[in-house]
Amino acid sequence: MFYVVLLAMVAGFLAMRLYSVLGKRTGHEQPLPRAAEDRPALAAVPRTVDAAPEPREIASRNIELRAEAGLRSIVAAEPGFDVSQFLEGAQAAYRMVLEAFWKGDEEQLGYLAEDDVRAAFADAIAARIEAGEVLDNRLVSIERAMISDAGVSGRDARITVRFDADIAAVTRDGEGNVLAGSLTDAVETHDVWTFARTLKSNDPNWKLADTDEA
Repeated sequence: MFYVVLLAMVAGFLAMRLYSVLGKRTGHEQPLPRAAEDRPALAAVPRTVDAAPEPREIASRNIELRAEAGLRSIVAAEPGFDVSQFLEGAQAAYRMVLEAFWKGDEEQLGYLAEDDVRAAFADAIAARIEAGEVLDNRLVSIERAMISDAGVSGRDARITVRFDADIAAVTRDGEGNVLAGSLTDAVETHDVWTFARTLKSNDPNWKLADTDEA
């Protein structure tokens, strides 16, 4: 009987200690969630309709005003057309065409230029060979490439690009003697090249269709 009373007293003491700790609020407890009926009603948030994406604008940097309408026509016909990528490709083509012409590589020119331009290059190469001259040229840098015109006729698209570049040009004879020019002095050149492509065709490449000087 003594042990039962003792155990009861111990249990009562522990209960009092637990209440003295758990029954006190320290100020750091998170409040209990309120019942749904006691919560203030949330203001209804109007649901917005997803806006249709705006049409992609033609970047005006490196594009003359008169070319913008033509570029928009090209984008309308081929939404995947990207002006920046085209300009990068045009600069690469400018370098490759010049280097192929200087080396007399008519096969490479056939891949990069349309028939009329390739034939003009071939005639110039033949005249150079007949004169016994060799071009030792180097494209130092392309300072600027700007789209100056663009247009679409049916499915045929044309884009004109003005290239401002520095070229070191030397003409040698058959024995390697310098006839004209210098590799240490670059010459400023201003070329206007037109590239053409049939839109929605399987061939993604633009070819050189015309060349001129600015």
